[in-house]
Amino acid sequence: MIKRLIERPVAVTMTLIAVLVLGFVSIGMLPVSLMPDIQIPQITVRVVDDNASARELDATIVKPLKNQLMQVSHLRDITTEARNGTGTIFMQFDPGSDINYLFIETNEKIDRAMSSLPRDMERPKVVKASATDIPAFFINMSLTDEDDDGVVASSRELFPVSPKFMELSRFAGQVIAKRIEQIPQVAMVDVSGLSYPELLIVPDRKKLESLGISEQTLENALQRNNIKLGNLTIREGEYQYDIRFESDILSKKDIENVYLNIHDRLYQFKDLATVIEHPQRRQGMVRSDSHNAVSMAVIKQSDAQMSDLRAEINGLMQHFRNEYPHVQFTVTRDQTQLLEYSIGNLRNDIIVGALLACLIIFLFMQDFRTPVLVTITIPLALIVSLLFFHLLGITINIVSLSGLVLGIGMMVDNSIVVIDNISQHWDRGEPLKEAVPAATNEVFGPMLSSVLTTCSVFVPLIFLSGIAGSLFYDQAMAVAIGLFSSLMVSVLVIPVYYYLFYRKSPFRPTNRYLEKLAVVDFRGGYERILKWFFRHQRFVWISFIAVFPALWFVYTEIDKEKLPPLTQDDMLMSIDWNSRISPEDNDRRTDALMSEVADLAAQRTAMTGIQQFILSHTRELSASEALVYVRAKSPDHLPQIKERLEKRLKEQYPDAMFHFEMAGNIFDMIFSETEPPLVARLKPTNGRAPDPDKLNALLGELSRALPDIYIEPAVWQEHVLFVVKPRVMALYGIDYNTVFSALKKATNQNRLFTINEGTFSIPVVSGNRSQLSADILETKVTNGAGVDIPLSMLVGETRSRDLKNIISGTEGDFYPVNIDASDRQIPQLMSTIRAVVQQNDDFDVGFSGSYFSNRTMIGELIVVLTVAFLLLFFILAAQFESLVQPLIILSEILVDIFGALLILWLLGASINLMSLIGLVVMCGVVINDSILKVDTINKLRKNGYSLIRAIMEGGSRRIKPIVMTSLTTILAVLPFLYRGDMGSDLQYPLSLTLISGMIVGTVVSVFYVPVFYYTIYKSKKKR
Repeated sequence: MIKRLIERPVAVTMTLIAVLVLGFVSIGMLPVSLMPDIQIPQITVRVVDDNASARELDATIVKPLKNQLMQVSHLRDITTEARNGTGTIFMQFDPGSDINYLFIETNEKIDRAMSSLPRDMERPKVVKASATDIPAFFINMSLTDEDDDGVVASSRELFPVSPKFMELSRFAGQVIAKRIEQIPQVAMVDVSGLSYPELLIVPDRKKLESLGISEQTLENALQRNNIKLGNLTIREGEYQYDIRFESDILSKKDIENVYLNIHDRLYQFKDLATVIEHPQRRQGMVRSDSHNAVSMAVIKQSDAQMSDLRAEINGLMQHFRNEYPHVQFTVTRDQTQLLEYSIGNLRNDIIVGALLACLIIFLFMQDFRTPVLVTITIPLALIVSLLFFHLLGITINIVSLSGLVLGIGMMVDNSIVVIDNISQHWDRGEPLKEAVPAATNEVFGPMLSSVLTTCSVFVPLIFLSGIAGSLFYDQAMAVAIGLFSSLMVSVLVIPVYYYLFYRKSPFRPTNRYLEKLAVVDFRGGYERILKWFFRHQRFVWISFIAVFPALWFVYTEIDKEKLPPLTQDDMLMSIDWNSRISPEDNDRRTDALMSEVADLAAQRTAMTGIQQFILSHTRELSASEALVYVRAKSPDHLPQIKERLEKRLKEQYPDAMFHFEMAGNIFDMIFSETEPPLVARLKPTNGRAPDPDKLNALLGELSRALPDIYIEPAVWQEHVLFVVKPRVMALYGIDYNTVFSALKKATNQNRLFTINEGTFSIPVVSGNRSQLSADILETKVTNGAGVDIPLSMLVGETRSRDLKNIISGTEGDFYPVNIDASDRQIPQLMSTIRAVVQQNDDFDVGFSGSYFSNRTMIGELIVVLTVAFLLLFFILAAQFESLVQPLIILSEILVDIFGALLILWLLGASINLMSLIGLVVMCGVVINDSILKVDTINKLRKNGYSLIRAIMEGGSRRIKPIVMTSLTTILAVLPFLYRGDMGSDLQYPLSLTLISGMIVGTVVSVFYVPVFYYTIYKSKKKR
């Protein structure tokens, strides 16, 4: 076949051009994303019962629902959390499960459980999502001149925000959000921080008393005038008319103009009560750089390209800024920015790595034409690889690009081997036309074996459980496609152009200038060093045996974690003030805290209290919780920001709970440590929710037993309980509804009706001028005899303390104690905690956390490495028709792993997901040199060479291509040793592992493997 191809260079060129055209077309159609499209199904069930405490809600609603939902198929984990008035059931499913089917099944289970739940509760809301469904942007809208609003301090209770901000809320919800949703790449806009108006009716009690009427009379008058009558149809000859009555209340003016007939005298509503339009009481707020703001989460379409979305958003934001100069538009948590610099840096690293590899080829080949053949392998193989990406539905992302980066150095290996072997045949006197096909066919078998062995170490990665297996499918496919593409190019294209370039030359030409740069005599130097190793075979075997205990020592000493440290300039801070404060106080505290870091932060967004987001991309907050996003001016400022915030909180609010985490991005959502290193789950032995007093005593014992470990205080909440006095109520003729109605009026929660206005509604409530009464129990109610009776005579007040959240999992209720400690401390900490809990009869303890999940992942990767070893052995045994020679080749892997781990340990790196992937990659790459060497030695022995001479000659022939292929592979990933962004930080441990393993592996391959081969076959020869 090769003989025919070299005689038809035009046909080969046209075919190549056709493939390139298809490749370029495919490149333009490939989606670009930060990470592969991985489906990690999640379903959140939310229940609401405003009148239930956390403990009541957990017992009557959440637990019965959880028992039903635990039967949903493909369920991996279920966690429940009950708070006052709300409960959440969070369900995680196996990656790749059909979210639509799971959504239907979850709703069926809920419908089945509804009969056992309280009849007056509304049906639980079910929200389906994937862990990767995070907003592409957050856009904050704030006013540039909100402070100049004329609102006096005395009116702040009724007007916590200015009328201008209410108008901004309407504008954001009805105009801006709708305009952004018109962008084709946007799926929806989720909004929080809106402030809508409310109509508050404050009766004039003195006038009502003088007229002898009650507040109920005013309410009844409004209800009578707020009706919608149907249409009437009348006929007049051949015509028909529809008559419509409009009598519903649509505005503040309509309420004020309602007429009442009292004692045969007409009054307007405004004569008897004051109607105030003011902002609704907000349960949560959003601030952008200390300004009241509306936050919009922009969710992209699943098939949209991030780059297109960013261009559309940037253009629209510029248009908005020009059109509305009084409104400040701030784009935060921009996922497309992360995509741009991560993908951009990866592309730059690919280019730099390819140029470095080309430089090595030019220096070694000592000719300008031959290196051109090798260097065209890279773009050709890349374009062909991207064509297959399109055909297989693989996107351009960090993982797939990293697979191509790993393949760049290996892409040129096959071409180097083919060209070097052709050159050697030609130098030995064979005609070029015969040397080209003969040399290509000679090395095709070893090259195919090398490609298969490299791919074989990636195939098991697909079988990793959970996210990792789904994620690294792209990397495994990228490497496999890249290697097979380069093999096709090196076998089918390189020989054709080599013959085309040199067919008129009688012998292989060299460049005299490049010859002067060749200062190293590879053949002579290699033989001298190899002879030294043969004279010191005992040293070789002792050092090989010593690797085993040294490898175990390094493995036990090196740190282990799921992810390498990542450079970040932003973060999220969660705060629970752990005290009974209002949303307004929460907002003031959080804003004051964030002002401490204003000089170091480029942008601050504070979300306090209950947010209005519909989707679950932002975790639920209570009235006393806050979630703060901070982007530092530079990554160096982030530790200073953390230190300041932590110091301020511990000094001023010692009972507050807080923790820092990475700002949400798709990479963080997939791989982040969602749990602390260790979580001690304190489980009551009676099977019920933890008793607050007993739990508090146990936490105190743990704190004393672990003085160097910070044990978070329990999160409490104080309840104000109103206990009615039935005997007194019966004495004065007051029923429960009257008392409850009076309490609602005192707290401005007595809603009469709502006025619909566009996409929102304006509630009309009856109450007092202040948002909350100064003393609720001083409110008076009127009995049937017209006697006013203070609530304090009918209701008694008491206070109690209980847990703020009731948390449950598959094992039942528990209280989580989060512990931040290093891996080395955790075994001792678990032993101490067990000892303390065993002395307490009220609790048991279980453990979870990233400490266990990390070891599970590492254990799976070790199994993957073992499977890869077996696949390598099977492939090599099939190629060499021997069970011994594969062991000779594979024996070097242990030495290479030790060398790679030793370098990681010495440089302060850890064993993590990426370094382990680097080890797997290295195992497939590093043995290629040994495969080529052993295959050459075998062929020389068949041609009559003695054992020692075959080893020396085979090593001498292959030393140059081995060094070249190793250097090109190393230099191709060398740019990844630079760190400074998430993409580079992610690839750093992988490239460091691969480079250190390749350096050690090259030494082992050229010096240790010949000694092993000689020792084994020398003993066989003697027998």
